[in-house]
Amino acid sequence: MEHSKKTMYGSGDRRDASADGGAVLNGHFDGMVKRPAVASPAAEPGAHRATSSVMESWKEERTRSLEDNEMSLPSLAAAYTTILRGLGEDPQRQGLLKTPWRAATAMQFFTKGYQEKIIDVLNDAIFDEDHDEMVIVKDIDMFSMCEHHLVPIFGRVHIGYLPNKRVLGLSKLARIVEIYSRRLQVQERLTKQIAVAITEALQPTGVGVVVEATHMCMVMRGVQKMNSKTVTSTMLGVFREDPKTRDEFLTLIRS
Repeated sequence: MEHSKKTMYGSGDRRDASADGGAVLNGHFDGMVKRPAVASPAAEPGAHRATSSVMESWKEERTRSLEDNEMSLPSLAAAYTTILRGLGEDPQRQGLLKTPWRAATAMQFFTKGYQEKIIDVLNDAIFDEDHDEMVIVKDIDMFSMCEHHLVPIFGRVHIGYLPNKRVLGLSKLARIVEIYSRRLQVQERLTKQIAVAITEALQPTGVGVVVEATHMCMVMRGVQKMNSKTVTSTMLGVFREDPKTRDEFLTLIRS
């Protein structure tokens, strides 16, 4: 199946019909995404679609609230004070007096995806549209935290999907990336969570997600390879089943 017409936008372009809300509150998949039951593509070509009997994981509850942030901030700051002492530093010296509170606040921001729930972001931004050609948003900036070493992961995310009579406000694709990247992550899981969330929300014909990222745990420590990048992909539906569709997507995100 080959698609000659494409709709492609850079991450800075705006085509969202609804304004983004204020404080968004969205959910966490507890490490692993609850995915639709999928049979072998050879047995059921359309089996990538979620069924009504499967609970949609994009509607799950959040695991951290703004109130939780306020309550946990003192204990987080105390933990950073302990870390400073363990490193041989004096938390009472001038340059470090406010460091535990700054670090605790920063860590809450770095992991603010735990406060957020996909359904609140997408609720008013899914539109009925008779469009069945590929939609791509590429070069979406991504910042995350390695769950093994608590150091940054940063890079770019490319998303494509084939609509099935419904489209998503384009800025919401970037918001989905933000929700799942602002957590303690491994890149493989992050890639799959983004793809599954789009699949469950839109029920498209197919979804493709590619993440290219630099891991500071490989740059600052360990093997210390400054120019290494990790590339992961998740292909669902026709992106997985049809090589021509997959190749078209991979070609376009590199153009």
